[in-house]
Amino acid sequence: MEFTGNMVALVTPFRNGSLDLDAMAGLIDHMLSRSISAVVPCGTTGESPSLSHEEHDQVVAFVTEAVNGRVPVIAGAGSNSTSEAVRLTKAAEKAGATAVLSVNPYYNRPSQSGLFAHFSAVADCSALPVVLYNIPGRTGVALSMDTIAKLAEHPNIQAIKDATGTVENITPTRDCCDLAILSGDDSLTLPMLSLGAVGVVSVLSNLLPEQMSNLVQTARENDLAGARKIHERLFPLMRALGVETNPQPIKTALAIEGRIAEEFRLPLCRMADGNREMLVRALAGYSDELAR
Repeated sequence: MEFTGNMVALVTPFRNGSLDLDAMAGLIDHMLSRSISAVVPCGTTGESPSLSHEEHDQVVAFVTEAVNGRVPVIAGAGSNSTSEAVRLTKAAEKAGATAVLSVNPYYNRPSQSGLFAHFSAVADCSALPVVLYNIPGRTGVALSMDTIAKLAEHPNIQAIKDATGTVENITPTRDCCDLAILSGDDSLTLPMLSLGAVGVVSVLSNLLPEQMSNLVQTARENDLAGARKIHERLFPLMRALGVETNPQPIKTALAIEGRIAEEFRLPLCRMADGNREMLVRALAGYSDELAR
């Protein structure tokens, strides 16, 4: 597949402790009507570490069926256990997903040799394209440029989601391989695109998919002044959605807008009152966009 554009990092709605698939279907329909490029379930924003194996498989299968081929589905299939990451990848392939998003193994803190062996096993186990997910702030370990370059030689490894919190990796990644580079931070999407990234896996797009799609498209058309104007409009909400651990703010915002229940899976929980009030104030500045 072509890894470009605005890809939504889908939340996992819960109600009374269980998956709320009706709410998820509503979110998917809303996004698909607003020019998104792909749906990405069971990533960080989807609370994948807190889903049971059965729930994880159920969400991927449900999203794939609900999307029904209208856009690609890039299923989160990462784990700190290589055997579990392989199982999730095979399950995503069986469910009909288009590709998988595979995160750095967390907690174990493997060496670069271990990271290479882990992702090679994932890429070898199915025919699905693999998106590497480099997010050291969550996992405690980062892919080195040498490891990225070696992994890029595998035909199934086709893209990398850079959620390192900096733009400094974009140029060396482009220099060392031809992987499609995706921003993993909404607020860094424009500078990453200006340096050669080709898309974003976006948290904000759960709320404002059309606006993020416009940002990416405008930047990719080399209209940086126009893209900067869109970025500046969205930036206050991007910042507000980072005031507490993702996905607490985005799920709270969706609940405030009446799209899902304000429910999380422990150890994630309700936002602190002051932060929640700040988020409410931020959302008030986007009433026109949210009403569309």
